[in-house]
Amino acid sequence: MKIFTKANLKSLPTLDESAQMSIADQKVWVKLFGGSATWYITSFDPSTNEAFGFVNLGNPQFAELGYIDMRELTALRIPPFGLPIERDRNFHPTPLQEVMDTIKSGGHV
Repeated sequence: MKIFTKANLKSLPTLDESAQMSIADQKVWVKLFGGSATWYITSFDPSTNEAFGFVNLGNPQFAELGYIDMRELTALRIPPFGLPIERDRNFHPTPLQEVMDTIKSGGHV
């Protein structure tokens, strides 16, 4: 499965564009998951293969915003079966603040 579709790549702002936006104005465009971890991608730079987003590695109290090396993420295999990271095909763009609030309160997006 492709991590980003052509439509995702058209929608995702660059890292520079999103850096100029407040959190209240940003959207999560892509949701990735594997094991108990979830990555909510808000922007992407195809030249460096780096993304920015909200990451929950299994404990919502420690979920945080940060940069994501997509090469590392796509190379990751989840034990015990070695499954790759997947894109949630049913995810629809959602305001970043809504995602953060929901995850931090123990909910699911």
